Amino acid sequence: MTVLTRRTLLAATAALAATTALPALAAPASSLIDPHWTQAGAGGDASHGAWGAFLSRYVRAGADGVNRVAYGSVTPADRQALKGYIASLEAARPTAMNRNAAMAYWINLYNAKTVDLILDNYPVSSIRKIGGGFFNTGPWDDKVVTVEGRALSLNDIEHGILRPIWNDPRIHYAVNCASIGCPDLLTQPFTSANLAGMLDQAARGYVNHPRGAAVENGRLVVSSIYDWYKVDFGGTDAGVIAHLRQYATGPLAAALGGVTGIASDRYDWNLNGV
Repeated sequence: MTVLTRRTLLAATAALAATTALPALAAPASSLIDPHWTQAGAGGDASHGAWGAFLSRYVRAGADGVNRVAYGSVTPADRQALKGYIASLEAARPTAMNRNAAMAYWINLYNAKTVDLILDNYPVSSIRKIGGGFFNTGPWDDKVVTVEGRALSLNDIEHGILRPIWNDPRIHYAVNCASIGCPDLLTQPFTSANLAGMLDQAARGYVNHPRGAAVENGRLVVSSIYDWYKVDFGGTDAGVIAHLRQYATGPLAAALGGVTGIASDRYDWNLNGV
């Protein structure tokens, strides 16, 4: 029996949301799917060169400040190189890597496989139109990779491995769901060496963009990520605001000084294509 998470239910009901009042739905829980994945070794990074080459060629900063992917420009050769990269990650052993290398591995695998799914179905207007079985609710619960003999979905990687093992809210800025409302897909892969810096870069970039947080007429409007996963950002409006202040700069930092609550949230599921 398929368990519908917040993300799959959102995809199934999004068309009704504009005209129908919907009850609150539970976000995907941070819950370890298998103690196997808590193992760590002393090994270093998997090879992420092919992913880096793909990102440098096809991720482009949009005029609106959102990184976009030129899906329609990907060559057959680069398409095969991406599939080869994903296959190389499936053949790797993240449980033999040190913790930073393993975290970078899972983030890169999630992001590369998401791009791969978009390319397999391109042209498509939203990732929500891909997969999800009968209800066509998005690919997040579909088993799409096999690592160390275990079939995994994107939700398994994000909510069953990354969130419970690393317990770092910046994970939400690192994994990309191929949507405008999502934090940017960055132009280089994560590695053990750049992990901390790139996580902070991703957090600052998203928080300080209007799709992350904006104070409009004195009202704080945030990304729905802070609603869906509020538990990871302190569990309350005050916790979310404290987190935003940690990364806010310039006008946003000043505007947050007088804010005590969140007025509303929003999210744009349109494809992050050029």
